[in-house]
Amino acid sequence: MSAPTAPGLFGALREQLTDAAAAFAGSPDALAGILAGIVDDVDRAIGERLEIFPVCHHSPASALAMVRRLRAKQPKVIYLELCEDLRPLLGELRNCRLPVAVQAFATELDGFPAEWSPLSVVAPITEASAEYQAIAYALETPGVELVLVDRSTDHVFQWSPRAAGEALQDGPAPDPEAGEEAALHGDAVGVEIGDLRPRFAELEAYLLHHGKVRHWSEWWDQYVERPLADADHDTYRQVMVLIGSLFRRLRPVDADRHDRDEDRERYMWTRIRQHLAASGADPADCLYVCGAFHAASHVEQFGLDSTAPDFAISPRTGTRWRYGLIPSSHSAIEAQFGLAPGAVSIAAASWTTAVSRSGLVPYRLDGQRGQKKTRRSRAAGTPAPAGPATDRLTGFLAAPPALDELAEAELRGWCVDIVRLARRNGYLASTADAIAVFETSILLANLRNRARPTPYDFADAAVTCIEKDVVPGRRDVRRLCEILLGGDRIGQVGYDSLPPLARDVLDRLRPLGLDLEKRTVQRALLDLRADRALASCSDLLWMLRHLLPPDAARPIMGERRLGHRSLQESWDLALGRNQRALIELGYEGVTVEQVLEQRLRRAVRGPDATAARALAAVEDAIRLLDSPRLVDELGARAVELLAAERTVDDAPDVLRRIRRLLAHHRTTAPALPAWCQAFVITGYAHYCTLLPTAFVDEGTGVRQVGAMLGFLFSMESLALSLGCDRAQLELAVAQSHPEAPAKVALLWAARHQLGLLPLADLRARCADLLANPLVVPAFPQYLSGFVHALEPVPALAPFVVETMSSAFARLPDPVLLPWLPTLITTLREQGPELVPLLVREAERTFPATLPALDAWTPPWAAPAPSAGPVSAAAAVPAIGGAVHALLVAHPRSVDAVAGLLGCDGPWRPAVGRPEPGDAAGALVAAHPATAVAVAGLLTTG
Repeated sequence: MSAPTAPGLFGALREQLTDAAAAFAGSPDALAGILAGIVDDVDRAIGERLEIFPVCHHSPASALAMVRRLRAKQPKVIYLELCEDLRPLLGELRNCRLPVAVQAFATELDGFPAEWSPLSVVAPITEASAEYQAIAYALETPGVELVLVDRSTDHVFQWSPRAAGEALQDGPAPDPEAGEEAALHGDAVGVEIGDLRPRFAELEAYLLHHGKVRHWSEWWDQYVERPLADADHDTYRQVMVLIGSLFRRLRPVDADRHDRDEDRERYMWTRIRQHLAASGADPADCLYVCGAFHAASHVEQFGLDSTAPDFAISPRTGTRWRYGLIPSSHSAIEAQFGLAPGAVSIAAASWTTAVSRSGLVPYRLDGQRGQKKTRRSRAAGTPAPAGPATDRLTGFLAAPPALDELAEAELRGWCVDIVRLARRNGYLASTADAIAVFETSILLANLRNRARPTPYDFADAAVTCIEKDVVPGRRDVRRLCEILLGGDRIGQVGYDSLPPLARDVLDRLRPLGLDLEKRTVQRALLDLRADRALASCSDLLWMLRHLLPPDAARPIMGERRLGHRSLQESWDLALGRNQRALIELGYEGVTVEQVLEQRLRRAVRGPDATAARALAAVEDAIRLLDSPRLVDELGARAVELLAAERTVDDAPDVLRRIRRLLAHHRTTAPALPAWCQAFVITGYAHYCTLLPTAFVDEGTGVRQVGAMLGFLFSMESLALSLGCDRAQLELAVAQSHPEAPAKVALLWAARHQLGLLPLADLRARCADLLANPLVVPAFPQYLSGFVHALEPVPALAPFVVETMSSAFARLPDPVLLPWLPTLITTLREQGPELVPLLVREAERTFPATLPALDAWTPPWAAPAPSAGPVSAAAAVPAIGGAVHALLVAHPRSVDAVAGLLGCDGPWRPAVGRPEPGDAAGALVAAHPATAVAVAGLLTTG
């Protein structure tokens, strides 16, 4: 829409700027068009029949001007730039301590990609903001209607497409390095009123450089906030529209952002027209509160006299939105909207000072928490008649900046307090530092063309004079200045404004006797034997531990695992500090149990669900909910996921969890559940099928293959009893032909477990490897495979200790020393559960004292007895006197054994004393193989 060309109210100013542009640029060119267009935008906004009130987000000057205008005009209808579907929440602000954020939250998406979930939109509100003053006036004044006219939260995401994995942001991107309080908004999209900041980077850099400031917030405070703090209504409106028009015209070409901004303006003017037509309100009794950027709009729907058709508003998607209030903070607002650290705290301090100095009574909601009681904020009396608009802009731009007098008392108080606060935080500050901060603040203000030091000058001076180059604690001096000037005020949502789930949590935890709405960490002691009523509190705390951030409910003593519940527990609770997470939990359901059940179902039904995650969900369902129906459902899903998997990356986790679940069910139920039996059957066939491929696949690690074999061997007896065929495993091992040394060792261990490779042959193969100089450098990899083989074949622990000892004794140092760190880190990361097996076996094998080690011979190095064939005649001399003495000493045992062997009579004399020599000879002659075996046992000790 073209700008007006008539002289209008600002004709003289327009001509003056055009002549100046021509003289400066050499011709009335683009610069003249921009300057004249800015004046036209101001003329157009001021001349609109519906009064437009331009604001800047969290600006004390805007809030002061809003209070003055509301008391003077007393409008009957206020149109506010805020998402229209947030209107029912505004009445709940009276139950909260500001700052808080109005939030819309959605997890069940319909019409948006699933990877966007969850969707969240927040609109933070502080007392030092024009929108809060308008809301408080409208809600506390009878007969006043508040209408939100901005796009709905659903349209925020409809109009802001993003690529997969890209963060959606309607304003400046949050600071990823912000602290805990700065993360109160999470990753929500911030919607603000009056986003008034240059979108042209070069322009902002130019303003900061010539303004001798570091950040945009400081420039705005010096050149806009302070000059407009005491300005009259007409001057305020004209200057704000001028700034909005300047930033609007000097912005980079961004088609998407430009179209979105103009669609928002069309949307708002369409809603305003529709409401005026439906209500019949007089535009003279209405006030339109919007950002200064939108006050200088050029869309064809601008103004009540526009003949353009209404903007076509698309329908909302089927996404189910939930609404509520979450706590906010000054640092959260600064981080989300790209403001300087401490800017909102300084704005709040400026607001308090300005209100006290001017004597204005700001509007507050009745019952507002954290506020001093004041007289009722309802306007009374007759509205002041609106006079004709006059040109205040020319005089404001031509007048020199007002020089504020130095408030020595205020600055002196700041300097004394910051030194006291610094000493309390570990700085070696003194009175000399206070004097230095005072003088440096004045010096910096003079260098920056300021007669009165601002809080930013004071903070810079304090950092220079006190902090120097040492920070003794976690708080630096700049942070201490923010605390001194108002601090990072953190809001709180009142009990009555919490969602049902959050209120239910606080009610169920009341037996603990703690005030859980406080932001401090509180210790809860639960003696479940002395007070059985605390058992329900314990159950709830473990569920909150699973659902909320780790520091919200942290167990100090006690645990909850399968089949075990502690009798005494101790918790550190910080639910007040994590109120946002608790509130967002309430958007997902009515009770904690319902939310937990929904999340467990989503975990096993999502696109990234695996069998290991499903088994973890089964464990959580047993530990936290004790719901057999849900356990069976999740277990059946685990069977489906295992059968559908084509990789074995999660095999170690699957093995560990299914062992734990089987042990639990065997001790708590008469029979295994059907899903457990199906999981074992499916897993046996699944891993047998994938075993040959996993052995040769370079992407599959040794630990994964070891876990597969561990599943097959440890579940073999159960699988065979359920109908599986052992031939599957034998064929899978026979078809495996690995090349990697570690996997070759695993295959040898598997063949040994199946009885296809005797231990003697396995020992001979390892000896051949150590004897081959070409294979010696790779032998540590074979040894790593044997260590992982303890998972499927734990009986190999003596052999592994023997092999490691032989390797350490025979491997050369250039091979052994580089490999030792790798072995240690591998065992620590991939096989920590295998180390105790090796340690226990080594403890049984090696002597316990150092002197005994010198005379110790390893069992595997001891000479083995001869095992050749022995005749009956030669057996007796070979055995010697040991067997003869044994048989003589125990005749009854000899009789019993002879009876079992069928030699009960002929070998023993019928009359007289028995002759042991003859008896032993007869027995050995009848069973020579047994005699040889006994001789071997006696020889080896």
